[in-house]
Amino acid sequence: MKTLTRKTGLRGTLTVPGDKSISHRAVMFGALAEGTTTIHGFLKGADCLSTIGCFRAMGIDIEEKDDTIYVHGKGLHGLNAPSKTLDVGNSGTTTRLISGILAGQPFSSELSGDASLNSRPMKRVITPLTMMHADIKSKNGDGCAPLIIHGKPLTAIHYDSPVASAQVKSCVLLAGLYADGETSVTEPALSRDHTERMLRSFGADIRTEGTTCTITPPKSLHAQHIEVPGDISSAAFFIVAALITPDSDVLIQNVGINPTRAGILEVCRNMKADIILENVREAGGEPVADLRVRTSRLKGTVIEGDIIPALIDELPVIALMACFAEGKTIIRDAHELRVKESDRIAIVSENLTAMGADVIPTDDGFIINSKADGETGLHGASIQCAMDHRIAMTFAIAGVNADGETIITDSDCVDVSYPDFFRQLDTLCGQQ
Repeated sequence: MKTLTRKTGLRGTLTVPGDKSISHRAVMFGALAEGTTTIHGFLKGADCLSTIGCFRAMGIDIEEKDDTIYVHGKGLHGLNAPSKTLDVGNSGTTTRLISGILAGQPFSSELSGDASLNSRPMKRVITPLTMMHADIKSKNGDGCAPLIIHGKPLTAIHYDSPVASAQVKSCVLLAGLYADGETSVTEPALSRDHTERMLRSFGADIRTEGTTCTITPPKSLHAQHIEVPGDISSAAFFIVAALITPDSDVLIQNVGINPTRAGILEVCRNMKADIILENVREAGGEPVADLRVRTSRLKGTVIEGDIIPALIDELPVIALMACFAEGKTIIRDAHELRVKESDRIAIVSENLTAMGADVIPTDDGFIINSKADGETGLHGASIQCAMDHRIAMTFAIAGVNADGETIITDSDCVDVSYPDFFRQLDTLCGQQ
């Protein structure tokens, strides 16, 4: 449990944890590569540790020395059959991506996680993998984990994905490593492209044209050194905190600004936020920058369409930011929020309303109206997060900008992606 009260004048410089998406992939691709892959800046949150645990269970030696992860890869065909169920914890990324790898192995496996994970939809990867002649089944017949996978040779396909999802795309492309020809995925909009960038750096023949990505099965992948940038999904909470908290000036260093992930920066620009990108550079094939963020007089906006996949994880905290903007903000085309760690549309709406915000939930997003001039804005409340890390962090930032006390009842869930979050927030607030 964490109690928060109103603060002003957030000040300081911080770094955020390594990018979760890149950390997952670095371990997976390193395991399938020949040689030792080194990963610096790896996110040691629960989700990414689930990925490490799964590959260790399949015979991959993974060690940590001096803040560097060493993955001693055994090549595309070097995994061993696990002796027990692979525990994916609460990680949807682990589950969906590893399914593509396991589908092409010469052994059987079972994937299962916690109650939340086992209620999340997996038909979106079962369907394309089945089209590739994979033998994958939902153990309980409900389209969710646990998943039973009997590995076998796979058939190359072209898959028209009904959703713009990096997890679905990556699952199919990883299965394509074991297919009998070129496998391609076309999305309705471009989702984050970390898989394509990183597989290419490991030596895979992978190309992108518009929203279609195609992979040719390689003979081998080759170990790499990966510098993991700071996760913009984690930086988002401090971006919003600095923008809405009076008299704030915060520098967030070494943040990944991949355009397929950094939609929040475009939204902030549209809302007239004072954000400056400093020291823009490239690290490990990913664009990186330091973000200078200052308190801003924000304007309402409309967030919809192709930008949604580039900010889907940030929408809860963007909804909070919209409560402090002048005018109306509309968020639509974000139905995916309904099937995250929680129903994020429902829980964000309920909690913001409890704090006095004017929020109308819709089937695929929110309508958020700013308060009338002269009103104080939010007030404290007891917040239930449904053990969803992004909800807990969103409402911690809300609590710093609300009258009275805000209590986050299940605050420990932030450990999934950001174990140091509350300490860093306290530091910016001048409490440490």
